[in-house]
Amino acid sequence: MKNLIKEESGNYRLLLVFVSVLICLIIQSGYAFGQKLVLNDQGYFETRGVNVLVYSNQYTGMFFDEKTAGIEIIHHGVRTSTGGAIRLQNTPEQWDLIPTVVDRKVDATGKTINTDLSYKDFNFNARISVTAKDNGVEITVSLDKPLPKELEGNAGLNLEFLPSAYFEKTYLADGRPGNFPKYPSSNTKSEPASKKLPQFAGHNTFDDRGRSEFIVPLPLATGRTFILAPEDPENMVKIKGLDAELMLFDGRNLAQNGWFVVRSLLPANKTGKVLTWYVEPNTISNWIRKPVIGFSQSGYVPDQEKIAVIEMDVNDTPLKTASVYQITSEGKSVEKLKGEVKAWGKYLRYNYAWFDFSSVKEPGVYYIQYGDQRTNTFLIASNVYENVWHPTLDVWFPVQMDHMEVNEAYRVWHGVPYLDDCLQAPLNHQHFDGYRMGKTTDTKYKPLERIPNMAVGGWFDAGDFDIQTGSHNSVVSRFVEAWEVLRIDRDETYIDQKTRYVDIHRPDGKPDILQQIEHGTLNLVAQCENIGHPVQGIIVPNLHQYHHLGDAMTETDNLPYNPNLKPYETDGKSSGTLDDRWAFTTRQSYLDYSTAATLAAASRALRGFNNDLAERSLVCAKRLLEEANEASKNTNTTGSNQMMMRRGSDMDVVLQLYITTKEKKYADRFLEQIWTSLEPQSGPAGGPQRAFAGRGLLSALKALPYMDDAFKARLKDYVVKYKESLAEIEKQNPYGVPISLGTWGGSGTVVSWAITNYYAYKAFPDVMNKEYVFKGLNYIFGCHPYSNTSFVNAVGTRSKKVAYGTNRADFTTIAGGIVPGLILLKPDFLENKDDWPFLWGENEVTIGGSADYLFLAKAASEIAGKSK
Repeated sequence: MKNLIKEESGNYRLLLVFVSVLICLIIQSGYAFGQKLVLNDQGYFETRGVNVLVYSNQYTGMFFDEKTAGIEIIHHGVRTSTGGAIRLQNTPEQWDLIPTVVDRKVDATGKTINTDLSYKDFNFNARISVTAKDNGVEITVSLDKPLPKELEGNAGLNLEFLPSAYFEKTYLADGRPGNFPKYPSSNTKSEPASKKLPQFAGHNTFDDRGRSEFIVPLPLATGRTFILAPEDPENMVKIKGLDAELMLFDGRNLAQNGWFVVRSLLPANKTGKVLTWYVEPNTISNWIRKPVIGFSQSGYVPDQEKIAVIEMDVNDTPLKTASVYQITSEGKSVEKLKGEVKAWGKYLRYNYAWFDFSSVKEPGVYYIQYGDQRTNTFLIASNVYENVWHPTLDVWFPVQMDHMEVNEAYRVWHGVPYLDDCLQAPLNHQHFDGYRMGKTTDTKYKPLERIPNMAVGGWFDAGDFDIQTGSHNSVVSRFVEAWEVLRIDRDETYIDQKTRYVDIHRPDGKPDILQQIEHGTLNLVAQCENIGHPVQGIIVPNLHQYHHLGDAMTETDNLPYNPNLKPYETDGKSSGTLDDRWAFTTRQSYLDYSTAATLAAASRALRGFNNDLAERSLVCAKRLLEEANEASKNTNTTGSNQMMMRRGSDMDVVLQLYITTKEKKYADRFLEQIWTSLEPQSGPAGGPQRAFAGRGLLSALKALPYMDDAFKARLKDYVVKYKESLAEIEKQNPYGVPISLGTWGGSGTVVSWAITNYYAYKAFPDVMNKEYVFKGLNYIFGCHPYSNTSFVNAVGTRSKKVAYGTNRADFTTIAGGIVPGLILLKPDFLENKDDWPFLWGENEVTIGGSADYLFLAKAASEIAGKSK
């Protein structure tokens, strides 16, 4: 008996050892069980490492499916899933119909979020209910009425997964293994166009070349249970179709910005609860997000304030100290400072702390160590801002130049595009990119009539290829400032307007900034002379052109439209294909004023460089001012958006005309308005606190060199008030800059704020601190939430790997462009992805934002004492 007891006791001990080892292996593997999701007071489900958002963010309708709405999963600090919704396609494209949220209710007692969705075009309504269950959530779809006949086989429950999160990973479909494809290569089929459900406003993303068909993606795999990334604890997700088959699709077969999609079709002829999924994202036991140490990737000048902002998980325990190490010439690390980490508090979902290392001034190469987190290296040097604007002027703007072939060493960025001029846009037309035509053309041209002499100058506005006049005004005006205020005379680009040829990194003996001013002004003057006034924009008419990702020269056939020819037919000089860009010519007084201001400024900069264009610019500016004045008198727009945009919009043009002509009448008109415009105004709801002492502060500061001492004395009081208002921004977030909390990143807001600070510092250094200029750049260069990546492509030690440019399909960037930065996924998640370029609110580079950045970076170089 004793021996038996000993044997059983030994077996029991072995069993305990085995169980202990098994538990350790499970813990070490990163997988956890039993961490239930709870419905928090922010209205989403959470547990350590997992958040499930249910229509906290909704489809806005502006650009339809922006991949930021529906049921979404934030998985171990990264949003990896979106678009949980009833959708009408296997892999919905951006412009496919989206559901409208009719109602959303959070049932805390029942641990459920109910969302009612509607497709009004089909008189179809559905309810999606998400309930915390076991270690995941149960998603059910309920119908009060059976599925409409036209949606049978089309409507289904979709949940989309970020491709870059699942590249080089596997999946299991009912135990059958498969690889997530790095490049789309799954099967498709063609169907007759009669079977295709309509897209936005009857547009079509597919050029069927006249064959009346469309492409339908087929599934990668099917099954009742999918395990996504079973080898990766951070991204593993289990999905069970409790009463329907699951299908896995690759959305990139139709669109490069498509995601992987898990989908189940809704059954026909059923009501009540018709579909149920169980979704369980894996959670890593006791997971804590690694701290993000925000600092400037471009470095610091020696006497600059240097504060790193540390972003921490709320479950993390803050450390008391951090250190700065210098890398010696022998490659060794030497601690130069060990300093206190001071808690700042909570902002949105994370805790923050400051680490001040301003006392480190010796030029050299450094990094910051916080616990086991070590940053990449950065510089402290007197010339850190000297070259940071070069890629923007040398590379990014040349690549954006319209109507030119652009070459760089062995590479041709694009051929000469849009030699087909443009056509008059038709009446009463709403374009998918926001342009709108009214009931008259406001020109001498008939709808779809060719407007000649427009194939000149201009830049592609952003990641697409339209000419946006308002943006052109901003760029040309800012470049004139860069020429007059900062005296930028850099020459690294060969630009030949006669042969339409641009060669990057090839000096031609002319200041590049003047050549860019000339290029933008050429198109603005062409609008005024050939159309009669500035237009809203010039853009391709077809949705299947708009998403073009190749050479700009191939977005159209480069041949003028000839209505006497058939589509895709050409006589060698013209074409029957209606692909020419349209000019949206509905006249707007505020745009006339804005363009007049730009042309008045450009005329000064171009004097002595291109005298003919300078004179034509001034003539156009004066005419536009007179005509806009008359139009404003005869237009009743009280309370409208146009009135809000028009109010005070003539102030800049009269200032620019006064500076250019020195005529007193313009100065008088400016002075009549400027002081009223300096009165404080509140910012928009949901936006950053507006620290500006009224909308006119920047205009007043620009006017200062041309005004008398009394003007300066009076203006100083407003600058003092403005400086005081900056303290409020410093209380709102740990970065001390105006962070935008919307669906378009706020880099532009921060840059504009810092530019105002530069002008204020330059005029009143006894009032304004230059640190408010550097602070704006620090944020752009990496001292911001979510990551510490520089938002300026190819600037800083570590900068953006991808951006939403014309080459975004190649998962790369164009040097020198600045991305919008961080968007807010409500209620509390700031995001800027650097492995997925297709989120335009985060990553689309624009000409206006990049021109502003160029100016700010050069201004910082000037006040740092290293301007050249």
